[in-house]
Amino acid sequence: MKIKVAAGVIINSDSQVLLSLRHDNAHQGGKWEFPGGKFEQGETAEQALRRELNEELNIDIGTTEPFIELTYEYPEKTVQLVVLRVLNFSGLPQGLEGQEVRWVDGNQLAGLKFPDANYPILEKLLRILNLKT
Repeated sequence: MKIKVAAGVIINSDSQVLLSLRHDNAHQGGKWEFPGGKFEQGETAEQALRRELNEELNIDIGTTEPFIELTYEYPEKTVQLVVLRVLNFSGLPQGLEGQEVRWVDGNQLAGLKFPDANYPILEKLLRILNLKT
């Protein structure tokens, strides 16, 4: 089974990164992730991310730029991640699906648990923020 997911890297003016906590019963549950979700039929990455962040976090994204694309094979599924950096947004992020949402300082990112597929995203982000993995 292959799943295509759009995810967003959102960094605020204090160099904090917006993360959401996966529900315990979800695949790779109990881990922090870069917010986003599955593509719907015919959507571009930006359209999928715009819809998902509005549905899940109650924010409207503005400008985006490509960040990284990768495919990760878990034993039970393959995930294709298309990650965009969100350059601006409006609204106050909140977990509309009951998930915890948090702004995390860049120097605290390496100490958090992420789904395995998210580690290449994290590594690139830490390089951008001039932090070590």
